[in-house]
Amino acid sequence: MNEDPSQFYRGLVADLYEPLVSETARADDYIPFLEKSGTPALELACGSGLPILDLVARGFDVEGLDASQDMLDRCRAAAEARGLTLTLHRGQMQSFELARRYRSIFLAGASFTLLTSDADARDALRCIHAHLEPGGSALIPLEIPDVALVRRVLGRVREVTNAAGQRLRVSMIAFAEEDDGRTHSHRLRYERVSSNGESEVVERDWRKRWWSQEQFGEMLRQAGFERVRMRTPEGGTAPADAPVFVALARKSA
Repeated sequence: MNEDPSQFYRGLVADLYEPLVSETARADDYIPFLEKSGTPALELACGSGLPILDLVARGFDVEGLDASQDMLDRCRAAAEARGLTLTLHRGQMQSFELARRYRSIFLAGASFTLLTSDADARDALRCIHAHLEPGGSALIPLEIPDVALVRRVLGRVREVTNAAGQRLRVSMIAFAEEDDGRTHSHRLRYERVSSNGESEVVERDWRKRWWSQEQFGEMLRQAGFERVRMRTPEGGTAPADAPVFVALARKSA
């Protein structure tokens, strides 16, 4: 089973997530969606604040939700440091219950793939649908992994040195494809080495699942969405075999 994100993204992993993330979400990539769909908005799996902090700083009414208290604490501290007022909620994508309804609900990155069963994915889409205002829209980035590429980076260490002189490292030390062909298991190793050579190490397992455009579109329609479209990250129509695509869907008005 996948570790609950509230347990995976805690402690050392939460500390090292932002310094070691290979690609950061940019506010500019989500502003066109928010301007078209409207606010208030909710970012799911908001983590430590990328890109919600920049969106709020630019005047957008965006709230955040994440399963990890450690990540929410980091997001809240970063908001306070920037003088931003930010509403955050702790909850899981497949079971959150909030009082507010939103014009836009989105994820910044393919965190939806951390839901490792079709049942959880369907529940999450139903939650999203239920929390949208009539006529509101959802944006969900997805990816289909290149197994050959994943295997090539097995054992490779990503390392950065922070301002305190600490060496921060992450590597994938084990990988397996599960029998269903749509779920991958990873074992990740995180390490922080102080300037005097003392080391903190954590190893944690996680799983990721993927869906084809056809499969995901059908789940969106079953959840009650209409106007289901699959786009490239740049905004064009996604080719049927695109390994990275963005699902856009609207709730009936």
